[in-house]
Amino acid sequence: MRKLLTLALMAFVLTAQAQEKTTVEVPGWVKNFKLSGYGMLQYQAEDKDGAEHNEFNLRLMRLIIDGKIGDFDFRAQMQGSSNAGPGNPTLMLVDLYAEWAKHKEFRVRAGQFKRAFTFENPTHPITQGWYSYAMVINNLSGFGDRTGEKASGGRDLGLQVQGDLFPNANGRRLLHYQVGVYNGEGINLKDKDNKKDIIGGLWVMPVQGVRIGAFGWTGTRGDMTWTETDGEGNSVNCKGSIRKNRYAISAEYDKDEYTFRAEYLHSQGWGVSRANEGKDSRVVDFTRGDKADGWYVFGIVPVIKSKLHAKARYNAYRPEKLWSTSKTMYEVGFNYFFTKNLQLNAEYARVNDRSLAKHNYNFVDVELDFRF
Repeated sequence: MRKLLTLALMAFVLTAQAQEKTTVEVPGWVKNFKLSGYGMLQYQAEDKDGAEHNEFNLRLMRLIIDGKIGDFDFRAQMQGSSNAGPGNPTLMLVDLYAEWAKHKEFRVRAGQFKRAFTFENPTHPITQGWYSYAMVINNLSGFGDRTGEKASGGRDLGLQVQGDLFPNANGRRLLHYQVGVYNGEGINLKDKDNKKDIIGGLWVMPVQGVRIGAFGWTGTRGDMTWTETDGEGNSVNCKGSIRKNRYAISAEYDKDEYTFRAEYLHSQGWGVSRANEGKDSRVVDFTRGDKADGWYVFGIVPVIKSKLHAKARYNAYRPEKLWSTSKTMYEVGFNYFFTKNLQLNAEYARVNDRSLAKHNYNFVDVELDFRF
């Protein structure tokens, strides 16, 4: 028995020593990188005349790597979605950038990232709180753009400087600025006309939770095609760039789970014959006019703190800056938080689309969103 106990003890000691020898030290720089992500599962239904539908959908999945080396922050983000339609999932690089972030007053970002336009554009798809960004954001902030740009989540390739200035006695900064130079083509595309988009924003934060700002955007989209009539009445095929001139006025209150935001956007510049379909379109449609605008106002308030939020939004877009072309959504709903990383969002909208023979219809969206 003693021999058996001795052998067992020796085996235990040798095993422990072997395990000790196989321990791997993780390099210090690895600890500066973080892997995260999220998924958004969706059900939608609407009773639009002649186009009724209801369906389950995989709205979005993203994997994110954030890192920090010295004074530089890094991000790489991949996206999978069904933007191309049922049975046609897409996988693409969404973000890839580095930012020199040593000073709060002056930071420099280079790569592919969100454009410096509007408060809503850079908002996280889950914390944004709705089934989608507002219609005017989708059409005039580079999501599925009026100029025919394919769905790009408001991103572009470029260089941006930004900073926060004038700290008060409590250290809270009172002024933010940001200016960017971009290709003007959207994500994962080279410049088509060697002309750059310039976008800037400036906002003040007079009290905690409040932002009041304005944005401007000027630029072009290259490699566009259109047809003109010459002096003899013949049709001539043309190719070149179309201009984009846009501005936005924004206001927001966001504090203690209360969020209120309103934005107005205006665009001058020709549009295309097909937009917001997740496809790249470059055929100019002069019949649509050269102006568009839109706005939204929403409120999200806690009913049960950290558990249940109620919400309402007025959401309007005019693709030709005419009421006869307007689409308006009156939306109400709730967001329920099972945990901080798992939530259920639901909303109902009464839609008035004046481009349709029968203007009014109902819309329902339910989403299960999670993070990891």
